Amino acid sequence: MRDGNQTGYAPKPVPGVTPDQRIEVETRSVPCDGEVGVGGLGHPRVWLRIAAGYDQVTCPYCSITYVLKPGAGDDGHH
Repeated sequence: MRDGNQTGYAPKPVPGVTPDQRIEVETRSVPCDGEVGVGGLGHPRVWLRIAAGYDQVTCPYCSITYVLKPGAGDDGHH
């Protein structure tokens, strides 16, 4: 995950900047290649991790925000 202090990017949506494309997921580890949703242009596949204590992560390439479904996320990895 990129360090927001060094890159200016943090894996959290920024109101008014990040597109409002949100996808519900059931695990904390999510693959993204930019092809989901309408009009995806694609990018290299990356694996995003929703950190403990958070319920979402935003892709640094396409800005799709993945939101953990309520009650989900105990996928056995720490």
